[in-house]
Amino acid sequence: MDQVIMFLKQVINGVQVGSIYALVALGYTMVYGIVKLLNFAHGDFIMVGAYISLFAMTGAGMPIWLAAIIAVAGCALLGVLTEKIAYKPLRNSPKLSVLITAIAVSLLLENLFLLLFSSSPKPYPNAINFPSIDVGPIQVSGVTLMTILLSAVSMIALQLFVKKTRMGRAMRAVSEDAQAATLMGVSVNKTISLTFAIGSGLSAIAAVMYCSAYPMVEPYMGSMLGLKAFIAAVLGGIGIIPGAMLGGFVIGLIESLTKAYISSQLADAMVFGILIVVLLVKPAGIFGKNVGEKV
Repeated sequence: MDQVIMFLKQVINGVQVGSIYALVALGYTMVYGIVKLLNFAHGDFIMVGAYISLFAMTGAGMPIWLAAIIAVAGCALLGVLTEKIAYKPLRNSPKLSVLITAIAVSLLLENLFLLLFSSSPKPYPNAINFPSIDVGPIQVSGVTLMTILLSAVSMIALQLFVKKTRMGRAMRAVSEDAQAATLMGVSVNKTISLTFAIGSGLSAIAAVMYCSAYPMVEPYMGSMLGLKAFIAAVLGGIGIIPGAMLGGFVIGLIESLTKAYISSQLADAMVFGILIVVLLVKPAGIFGKNVGEKV
């Protein structure tokens, strides 16, 4: 019986951290789905969102919900500026140039915040007072419930936005053929900016939930988190919103169960091993389809 309870607790922990990975993976998949760009600076947007929300709460005395809104706005603005300054001039350049630029932006943000705030981790206040619930002998914390709920709501809202709204149709049109979309009156620049704003805003939500569960903020906190979220997006099918969610949950569960039953030191290796297997067996991901290009 104790083993069953332990297993269920690890599953809950895995779903919680998987929800955070899913939120970040949604940002990856939004950007890639529209502009076919792997924004490796996305993980560092999480770090920026964490610092913004931290100083909003500790410096300005804001409640966590208002600090989260400020962080979302700040990260959305950062995403748009990054796209305008770093990525837009390279739209017609080789993919490798854009990838190197994304890595450079990531390093720039990390070292800038290292210079501004030092490498010392800063404690994050425990500001979520959501009540926990008891499921039999297992207690599920308020932070866990809030994280899972926000992740699910974000996926549903994004899916409805992309499928049902005018801007969502514009995003799909740009994703299919940017030149044809321009001829049909779609503003490609505005559509791409909106995509970056939404994806970067999601990283701020993930930052608040991650720091609420693991209450420390430091300049390199987004690196590994961003990489694991990228693996989640690839696993589910990058560019596909439900795939990002599924990939996040799968990666979270595998990581949690590996730590509990194999070794905490092998958890990261297991996650990256999954990436290798997926790329070998089904490169398009669980929900992705291999589409041949016409020549």
